[in-house]
Amino acid sequence: MAHVKRFQGIPMSKSLRGLCKEEDYAFLGTSQKSAEETAEGTGALKDDRRDPKEERVRRRLERAKQEKDRLREIEECKKEKEQQWQTHVAELTSSQEKTLTDRLARLRRFRVTMRDGQIAI
Repeated sequence: MAHVKRFQGIPMSKSLRGLCKEEDYAFLGTSQKSAEETAEGTGALKDDRRDPKEERVRRRLERAKQEKDRLREIEECKKEKEQQWQTHVAELTSSQEKTLTDRLARLRRFRVTMRDGQIAI
């Protein structure tokens, strides 16, 4: 199985790798279980080295997801505050416009009564 070590660096899908193993075992006339038992000793060392790498990758992805969620929550909070501010400003504008129109109406009534009062005098 020297060819396994030689071609180990070539990336291939899991299904393709499985097919190649089956073909190797059929060609050599050995069973897959006996070959796996002999490879367990070397495979355990590789798994020990891969586990920390996979763990680091998993943690990095998890941190990236948490950061994305945190940024999304911050954006939602900003949008909510902006919406509240716009609603508040609209209410203030509306009440100020109403106050000004009421004052204008009172002033016009006052002018009309004053003008009518001067003519009557």
